[in-house]
Amino acid sequence: MDFGLFLMPLHPPERPVADTYDDDLQTLMVADELGYREAWIGEHFTSGWENIPCPDLLIAKAAGRTRQIRFGTGVTLMPFHQPVEVALRAATLDQLTRGRFMLGVGSGGIGLDRKAFGIELSAADAAELTREGIEAVVKVWSGEPIVHHGKFFNIDLSSPDDRLKIGLALRPYQQPHPPIAIAGVSRASAGLSLAGEHGWIPMSTNFVPPDALHLHWEAVEKGAARTGRTAMRREWRIAREIYVADSHEEAFRDAREGAMARSFSEYMLPLVASGAAGLQAFMPDNQQLPNEAITIEYLLNNIWIVGTPDECAAKLQSLYDQVGGFGSVLMIGHDWYPDTAKWFRSLELFASKVMPRLAGSVPG
Repeated sequence: MDFGLFLMPLHPPERPVADTYDDDLQTLMVADELGYREAWIGEHFTSGWENIPCPDLLIAKAAGRTRQIRFGTGVTLMPFHQPVEVALRAATLDQLTRGRFMLGVGSGGIGLDRKAFGIELSAADAAELTREGIEAVVKVWSGEPIVHHGKFFNIDLSSPDDRLKIGLALRPYQQPHPPIAIAGVSRASAGLSLAGEHGWIPMSTNFVPPDALHLHWEAVEKGAARTGRTAMRREWRIAREIYVADSHEEAFRDAREGAMARSFSEYMLPLVASGAAGLQAFMPDNQQLPNEAITIEYLLNNIWIVGTPDECAAKLQSLYDQVGGFGSVLMIGHDWYPDTAKWFRSLELFASKVMPRLAGSVPG
């Protein structure tokens, strides 16, 4: 099992934005030193809590301050982008980082983002657009003359001028292209089926309760079967709220009273409650609870991974066994300012004392 970070990010909206970016960069530098394999940076356009509308810019700066950690957009929201633009910006980052870049894509879930851009799409159309968009990006990366006339996008790179070397798109550093990832949020995720269909990285959100994660893997396998592929569990990333401390009491107190509790109480729970699935997103498959039952204490005991290194390792091993295995766990980043030392201590304990206990977990 491997490990990385997922920075949505989550920052209290009253903090100066430049300060929060500095904190994110410091987190990425610390993670690089501790051996975290990868970090995914979210894209949101109108959220005060998730305040990075241009993750590629943060990745470009972070890449220059780190040595080995890989970076991914988590995720590039295709309804807000033209595929040629996505392909070119991603190829540029891949060249700048000499192959430390991954492109995560999704359709977006904040309605006010779409309103800001004047976009009206049904959920089905957003999924279809995302599929067409990322498939067009892969065509652009090929370096070959292409013409694409789709439902949502038209692209003409069919007549390059070989003499002037214009008319073809920049190719990425990695060949045939950087790894592509699809994030799954809902239980029946069309995106994860698409990931399986193309052999791309499937990523499961931190919202999904452990007993429902099997639905995500079933979607990947169904997609893979359509194209005769074998889905590989080692590619599956699962995001979780994780906090590690030296004692059980300290870990649970910090989780109840610190950054994780605040971001969920003031932002994540109300945001999820406003969506189509509501707080059922956090509920077990076989149990429908009233919304008021989804509390910080419920999350702490049922979804979050909190405790000492031994406790967190046992909880991760249990999750691994329950879902049948996965390749990487991604720790969600929270804003612990002014107690940033607690966050860095958690990162250190997770890397040095939790993950070595799971080194023998090797999925197919």
